[in-house]
Amino acid sequence: MPTRHDIRNVAIVAHVDHGKTTIVDAMLKQAGAFAAHQHLDDRMMDSNDLEREKGITILAKNTAVKYHPKDGGAPITINIIDTPGHADFGGEVERGLSMVDAVVLLVDASEGPLPQTRFVLRKALQQKLPVILCINKTDRPDSRIDEVVNETYDLFLDLDADEEQIEFPIVYACGRDGVASLTKPEDGTVPADSDSLEPFFSTILAHVPAPVYDDEAPLQAHVTNLDADNFLGRIALVRVEQGELRKGQTVAWIKRDGTISNVRITELLMTEALTRKPAEMAGPGDICAVAGFPDIMIGETLADPENPIALPLISVDEPAISMTIGTNTSPMVGRGGSGKGADANKSVVKDRKVTARQVKDRLDRELVGNVSLRVLDTERPDAWEVQGRGELALAILVEQMRREGFELTIGKPQVVTQEIDGKVHEPVERMTVDVPEEHMGAVTQLMGIRKGRMDNMSNHGSGWVRMEFVVPSRGLIGFRTEFLTGTRGTGIAHSIHEGHEPWFGQLVTRNNGSLVADRSGSVTPFAMINLQERGVLFTEPGTEVYEGMIVGENSRSDDMDVNITKEKKLTNMRAASADNTENVVPPRRLSLEQSLEFCRDDECVEVTPESVRIRKVVLDQKDRSRSASRAKSGK
Repeated sequence: MPTRHDIRNVAIVAHVDHGKTTIVDAMLKQAGAFAAHQHLDDRMMDSNDLEREKGITILAKNTAVKYHPKDGGAPITINIIDTPGHADFGGEVERGLSMVDAVVLLVDASEGPLPQTRFVLRKALQQKLPVILCINKTDRPDSRIDEVVNETYDLFLDLDADEEQIEFPIVYACGRDGVASLTKPEDGTVPADSDSLEPFFSTILAHVPAPVYDDEAPLQAHVTNLDADNFLGRIALVRVEQGELRKGQTVAWIKRDGTISNVRITELLMTEALTRKPAEMAGPGDICAVAGFPDIMIGETLADPENPIALPLISVDEPAISMTIGTNTSPMVGRGGSGKGADANKSVVKDRKVTARQVKDRLDRELVGNVSLRVLDTERPDAWEVQGRGELALAILVEQMRREGFELTIGKPQVVTQEIDGKVHEPVERMTVDVPEEHMGAVTQLMGIRKGRMDNMSNHGSGWVRMEFVVPSRGLIGFRTEFLTGTRGTGIAHSIHEGHEPWFGQLVTRNNGSLVADRSGSVTPFAMINLQERGVLFTEPGTEVYEGMIVGENSRSDDMDVNITKEKKLTNMRAASADNTENVVPPRRLSLEQSLEFCRDDECVEVTPESVRIRKVVLDQKDRSRSASRAKSGK
């Protein structure tokens, strides 16, 4: 069969923070993708604001470099897919793998294979893709290259890789310095026999199969991603499997429900470095962007109008975590960040999105490009159940909506259960924890409370211990904050979905109750001084609160209604304590993720563009007391 030797399609997959985006930066620079005078940022592929803030890749993105072989041959286009390393964004990985012919598995020379390394490698092996192993960060002082290579071989065997897949080439690299070698360097050093990524490029050319096609086959192109443009409208990123796509051509658009309609391609774009440029034609193996399809979805097919043949839809793993997202129902809805009304912040209020229709439209738009998300109706017309892979993926969605001007009420994250053989099963996670030896007991105790069982423990002799637990996903909601506190900020924890097991029973992960405001008003320093002995406060002086809003964490297990707006009564009599000074303890500021972790079942999070507040689902103090009494009496 004919082969296109002028193109290679490869995805770079790895665990979080093992250096995927950094090595792609170096590949772009060394392939001459930019002019010498251009100013280049680090992690150029992480173009999203949230990606830059959090330091992780969230969306799979593609770039293309023109590589000029050292032997003077014709230039070769290498299409590179940079995929997320976090398992919560696994749908992006599955989409990325559907576009390529091989993968580069990046592994940290010190940390070795971690849970998400297992996840992305399993997906690649299931699709029978060849693998190139790249041991990155060889210059780390604690690198252990031989052990990491052996652990990777063990991982391949554990995932039932066949003989061809296990015979993978190994490249040793320092992505930050843009250096790679086929010769193993000493631990803690940069490869000495090379000063560029040339060995890495040559390994890709030698081991990534060139696209193969059939001259006689009709057109087939698979939609793998979506984008939008102010002038062109919706843009579909496609991989051409057979035939050719041309600008102005009429193609058969095969939708997810099997219906077919003929549509004209109004624009065709090819990727060069970080930009898309107009082109006239794309052939087999090319990854290109096309416009002219107003409602096209991921997984659909563009085909020959005379002989339309659909490609298989992209399938993703089932969601494991859900949360309720609805309109803001608090007394402060539609008001500025201080809660003092629209006059205080007119410019922000003007674009505020507070209606159920706006929230539903935004969730429907998210479904278009996010294949791993589901939106289900609830009993309430202004709230929806949103299901995803993990807590982080859903928190990222809420954060994006908040920055777009939405006001939302977010329920406590819950697990998505399944009924298997008449019994309720819940999702479980495989958690890998790296901690200093002195914190082993604290971690084991935390996991015991969450009904986690230890599967493996290894000590590399460096003072750090690696432990593997299988724990219900329910137990990991709210785990990270306590874990960082228990390990004094030194612990590293990563988890991945492991399947479903029978329901583990009741879990009590938060022992402390809440301090709940019993009236509306502004927080006063006088009230905070009197209350800070009762627990940890979340609000600062001058913050406006309302009845039912949670203003702190109680030191005891039950909730306490408090008056945080109490003022000091002034008299014309001099008090004996008039010159005494009191210190107000700075409040604990909770991020959106920490607020979601803190919630109990009867609590929810109010999210506005300016602030995040935790509140009771039932705001009225008397109604909550009646509900509690009925629950105790069993009525």
